[in-house]
Amino acid sequence: MRISSVILCIFLLNMPHTAFADTVNPSQEGTALPSFYAPGNPIQEGTVIQPGAKFDFGNYTSSALVQKAWASLAVNDLEAVKSYVNEINALYARKAKEMQMTLFDYVSGSNDQIFKYWALNDVGTAEFILGKAYHIAGKDREAAQAFQAVINDYYFAQCWDPRGWFWKPASAAKDALDLIKAGVDLDFGDYRSNALVQKAWGALQARKLKIVRIYVDKVVELYRDRALEMQSSLKDYTWPSLGSAKKTFSYWALNDVGTALFILGEAYHYAGKDKEASKVYKRIINEYSFAQCWDPQGWFWNPSEVARQRLAEIGID
Repeated sequence: MRISSVILCIFLLNMPHTAFADTVNPSQEGTALPSFYAPGNPIQEGTVIQPGAKFDFGNYTSSALVQKAWASLAVNDLEAVKSYVNEINALYARKAKEMQMTLFDYVSGSNDQIFKYWALNDVGTAEFILGKAYHIAGKDREAAQAFQAVINDYYFAQCWDPRGWFWKPASAAKDALDLIKAGVDLDFGDYRSNALVQKAWGALQARKLKIVRIYVDKVVELYRDRALEMQSSLKDYTWPSLGSAKKTFSYWALNDVGTALFILGEAYHYAGKDKEASKVYKRIINEYSFAQCWDPQGWFWNPSEVARQRLAEIGID
């Protein structure tokens, strides 16, 4: 361990615990989102729905109806969402289920190949939108039914996000169901690791262990394999050179998974669950020892080094 690293670690340990809540990785350059889902709200430019507006089904194409459903969701107009989704189901559900029955896995290949399954994609997306609308309206029983319909009937549906990727409504629906069953009102956003880590920091600051665990579990689920690959490629920390942090940020998955686990360890520690905290701290040291976390004040710190200090504080080697 370098002297500068030791000094930094000591400095961090003497900071108020809440200071860690502002420590995030603001850059995720080159991040490849999980291929299975990263839901966004792809409202096409010019698609505007005012709450309570008379329903206009346009040209009745599935894509147009889905756009109107997204736009209605954006203004929390449940009745409009229901109207558009009901129309999509009336016109295209049968075709969507026929497409579903022909598949044994998600369609891969070019965008055009995936778009060929337009009915399946649009109906599955519409049911997901309906589930979101019910959930926002506080109707979780109905939301759960809509989310389950995506999983049961349109599992291989894919939705195009204009930011450049497809995401899978069934996977997002499963997450939504899990959160409903857990009795928490959370949103994983676009599933980027740094966004999830930020949410975990916020939950830690609020001392909400259950919420921290949910966010950290999602980070680890999605990015563990990539993080371990990055860890195995290193023999030491990536030290910034000439004031540039780009190289260190390029190990985004390792940094975010290590940081997320540190947050979980802290949450257990604050909750008086030092046995559980020690397991998490040891996991960081054993599996993600070269993870680094950027502090907006202008430096990186090392979760594994602080984890060692925490273990010493609670009397566990």
